[in-house]
Amino acid sequence: MRLRMRWNFVLAAALLCVAGLQAQTVAPWQIGPFTRPASGNPVIAPRPSSTFLDPILKTPAHWEALHTFNPAAIVRDGKIVVLYRAEDDSGAMEIGGHTSRLGMAESTDGIHFTRRDAPVFYPAKDAQEAREWPGGVEDPRIVESEDGTYVLTYTQWNRKTYSVGIATSRDLTHWTKDGPAFLTAAGGKYAELQYKSAGIVTRLDAAKGRLIAAKINGKYWMYWGEGAIRLATSADLIHWMPLENAQGAPIELLRPRAGHFDSSFPETGPPPVLTDAGIVVLYNGKNSVDGGDPDLGPNAYAAGEALFDVLDPAHLLARTDHPVLKPEMAYEKTGQYVAGTTFAEGLVYFDERWFLYYGCADSLVGVVTTRRPVISDAQRPVLSPAPGSSGGR
Repeated sequence: MRLRMRWNFVLAAALLCVAGLQAQTVAPWQIGPFTRPASGNPVIAPRPSSTFLDPILKTPAHWEALHTFNPAAIVRDGKIVVLYRAEDDSGAMEIGGHTSRLGMAESTDGIHFTRRDAPVFYPAKDAQEAREWPGGVEDPRIVESEDGTYVLTYTQWNRKTYSVGIATSRDLTHWTKDGPAFLTAAGGKYAELQYKSAGIVTRLDAAKGRLIAAKINGKYWMYWGEGAIRLATSADLIHWMPLENAQGAPIELLRPRAGHFDSSFPETGPPPVLTDAGIVVLYNGKNSVDGGDPDLGPNAYAAGEALFDVLDPAHLLARTDHPVLKPEMAYEKTGQYVAGTTFAEGLVYFDERWFLYYGCADSLVGVVTTRRPVISDAQRPVLSPAPGSSGGR
């Protein structure tokens, strides 16, 4: 009897392990799973000694004194370049109460970075000052166009309202600010809209060996928003028009799911990637205080993946039930955002690996990697909604 009970216990434990593995099974279309490097994290931390002459205040600013987080990433000249949000020591000691600027760091291995002493993108005496001062420029995403122009999407924050700004550069140092993405859309209909978090769809260019902004059906596509993830199109990567429903409102593609890591809301992550399986959208989810993912703390941010149809970028094909990156390390759970954050914003393909850069508790920059390849034609899976996923629009 004891032997039978012992074997029953072993069998039950094995079944539980198998069930756990099945719950975490990686679908063929996913870019993850991701792993943290053995050492090096966090890869970027605050430097209180850094100063530059602020063009608005005309005084030195300790521009990255308090927090460095929420990074964009791009590959240029054989290096990974990260543009990260840096908060100074001005304003109120609360989230959003400081001035944010974008710093620049370069790496030959994706883990160890050399940083610029001064920010490369910041509020200035320009046409966007009223939208960016005193809150600053926040949470960037970046893509490269076919002609080598870099296109930046970022949050313009003046401590009253916010919007997605567009800026372009040829060298990542000198920038032209083009203003809000939807400013002229539909005759100015969205000029006063509050919106943030925008990722332009990319593809892996085999000849260049890096991600490039992708055209689908003759247009560029951008997934955007928090609360719900939406979609917009553009002919020039600068002027964007939201896709609307029959009522004239922006269509909503991803919404909160009870019991999941995105139970409070989903929010767009790094620029999505066009693969042979479809469009892979890495996104961030906020866990609800009640009725959320029991494995995450209330209000914690974790990252998941969703797959959309390349023939219809608004059509959701599959969605991960579990996060592919969540707060686990001490540096991801302690900091400015005490609930814990792994907020993904920068994704690059470099040296035959994917590097995903993310904000840690709104305080630091971390990285995870994977060698999982982009799906080729020979590996294309039969597409159907994953169990528990939303399979419609």
